[in-house]
Amino acid sequence: MYPLYLTKYKTMDQTKIPLLAMLFLLFSSYCGAQYQTTVHSGERTTFQTGSSWRPELDVRSDAVMVYGIGSSETEFRQRVKSWKDRGYAVHFMTGISWGGYHDYFNGKFDGKKHFENSQVDIKGDTIWHGSKVPYIVPNESYANYIKTIVKRAIDAGVTAIFLEEPEFWTQAGYSDSFKTEWQHYYGKPWIAQHTSPEATYLSSKLKYQLYFNVLKEVFTYIKAYSKDIRRDVKCYVPTHSLLNYTSWGIVSPQASLAQLEGMDGYIAQVWTGTARVANWYNGIEKERVFENAFLEYGSMISMVEPTGRKMFLLTDPVEDAPRTWDDYKRNYQATFVAQLMYPKFSDYQVMPWPERIYLGKYKLENNEVPQPISPQYAAQMQLMINTLNNIPISENQLSGSRGIGILMTNSIMFQRFPIHDNYSDPGLSNFYGMVLPLLKRGIPIKTVHMENLGWKNSLKDIKVLIMSYTNMKPLSPESHDLLAVWIKDGGILIYCSRNDDPFQQVKEWWNSDGLSYQYPIADLYRKIGAPLAGQEKFNYGKGTIYRLQQNPKEFVLKQGGDAHYWMAVSKAYSKSGSKLLVKNNFFLERGPYTIASVMQESVSNDSLHIKGKFIDLFDPELTVLNGKTVLPGEQTFLYSLDHISNKTTPQVLCAGARIYNQKHSSSSYSFLTKGPQGTPNVMRVYLPRKPLKMELIDSNQSGVNPAKKYWDASSSTYFLEYNNSSDGIIVKLHM
Repeated sequence: MYPLYLTKYKTMDQTKIPLLAMLFLLFSSYCGAQYQTTVHSGERTTFQTGSSWRPELDVRSDAVMVYGIGSSETEFRQRVKSWKDRGYAVHFMTGISWGGYHDYFNGKFDGKKHFENSQVDIKGDTIWHGSKVPYIVPNESYANYIKTIVKRAIDAGVTAIFLEEPEFWTQAGYSDSFKTEWQHYYGKPWIAQHTSPEATYLSSKLKYQLYFNVLKEVFTYIKAYSKDIRRDVKCYVPTHSLLNYTSWGIVSPQASLAQLEGMDGYIAQVWTGTARVANWYNGIEKERVFENAFLEYGSMISMVEPTGRKMFLLTDPVEDAPRTWDDYKRNYQATFVAQLMYPKFSDYQVMPWPERIYLGKYKLENNEVPQPISPQYAAQMQLMINTLNNIPISENQLSGSRGIGILMTNSIMFQRFPIHDNYSDPGLSNFYGMVLPLLKRGIPIKTVHMENLGWKNSLKDIKVLIMSYTNMKPLSPESHDLLAVWIKDGGILIYCSRNDDPFQQVKEWWNSDGLSYQYPIADLYRKIGAPLAGQEKFNYGKGTIYRLQQNPKEFVLKQGGDAHYWMAVSKAYSKSGSKLLVKNNFFLERGPYTIASVMQESVSNDSLHIKGKFIDLFDPELTVLNGKTVLPGEQTFLYSLDHISNKTTPQVLCAGARIYNQKHSSSSYSFLTKGPQGTPNVMRVYLPRKPLKMELIDSNQSGVNPAKKYWDASSSTYFLEYNNSSDGIIVKLHM
């Protein structure tokens, strides 16, 4: 997705599946029956594709999301069958706010053309997702249409439905269809959103509600229909983070969806394209990809953590926008490490669109001619995505002082467009002003969704909660009841705001139906007995509220602007009985994996020195290291050789292929590897002693010559490199 001009490159033409791939399916099979495998036990990993199975795209995740029904029912069923025949759990993915829904717009669905349901801006221009594909104003007829789409997918045998990206652009809201929905929802005539802060707020609130309603209706239908046919079809929403949608000017239901009975979870669509959005810190606006990705994943995880819903975390080795391979690789590493720093989550979408990764061509930084993916980057990427099939959930915690939370709510999306009374929030600085001064000092802050405050564990581990109503507003008074109880029981709240933004006075619950507060925080002050102004610190029960008369953007728009804020957070944290640990890095161990990032613009320019014996998983040579030094601005991903506990048992430590059917005896060790056809597979295998002989055998029972092989006595590992096969290659090591 491009934020600047509404052109999205993430969707691919799912109607043009190469005939060669179909014919290949009919004639290809794997001869070694003893090594046949099914990969979807648990369905922790997945990817999306518009293609039928083909060997070059055989990623070997647990599941695949087949994208879009297309124009041919027969062709769609063939796509589903092609992946199912290869052992995948098959799911269905399609857009909820756009898609190749030409039969809906051209009148074939119900005899009516529905272009009036397009999102339209103030100039009367339709906002397009692609050629003849508008962004949609969802209503009853559209919900009924989507029900027919998901029914066809379920009837084809899929076991989960992913309705991605419920998106309503903030600059939209001028179509006749939207005006009709306004009248239905508010019971009064439409008001153009550019005319006042209140009109802007109400317009975005309606956009938010429309996509909540359509998802609720479709998910209710899916659950009822699947129950009727005695199946359990799961329902998921792949969505960008609340931070990204707010930055790009998009409204979406986000956290409220976790409350739906038929909602099973999300995909956190975080990748280089979202994480590279520039933000302000210390008076400088620039990309901060690792930090932004860490915050984006955190905002997504906070939507489900108290609710028990599932969250797949996405990374992308390429990106929607055309850039260089060097850029893709550098930023892929940053986002990949950021997602791994949430150790209690281990479900992943390993990539979107393998077609563009394995078959696409992009420039190099020193070469303008587009090139296919290099063997080195392909090998590294294969190593990374295959670790996601194995990486464990861990009780270990990210290094740093824990217990600081930042409060968020969906209404942060409601104030972005247009600007009123010259009050601006550049780069979403009223959010980043609260988080970057802490994150840059090595504090693993946690985002908390106001929508989830009613869940028992939403504030369980929070010592200090920081919030502002400068960039968002509470959607109900109940959240203040819950915050008041938390403070009374010992919680510490820091509120940062001048309460001077033009949205403080919109007609909402805090100034309606008997309430007449000038700004919403006054309702919380009343509930805890605090004066409306003039007192920076107020004790309530066992807890305390600190009030900073600054808008958070002031902490980051100028150099050194966070000094007073940092002192207030330090004081509040010490009141909780702890002292803040300041550093320039984050470090985590998850099972045998060591993950670290060292930040620039931090408290020092020191490198991080990690002790131990490791395999470098960002190195396609899988170099064995005696310690690792990570420089500022870098991330690392390591396999700890010191973690090997049973040194009498041979085992694959890391590989650029998926491993099946491991068999070992006192004299041999064998296993099957599968991966996308022709991609390089590099691996290190731990063995108790040097092997006497190694064999590679393909599906035709023919021998395969490795590109490289050697024994490393210092680590007791055997290094192998050869090209992957989707049909499988058997590795036999004789000892």
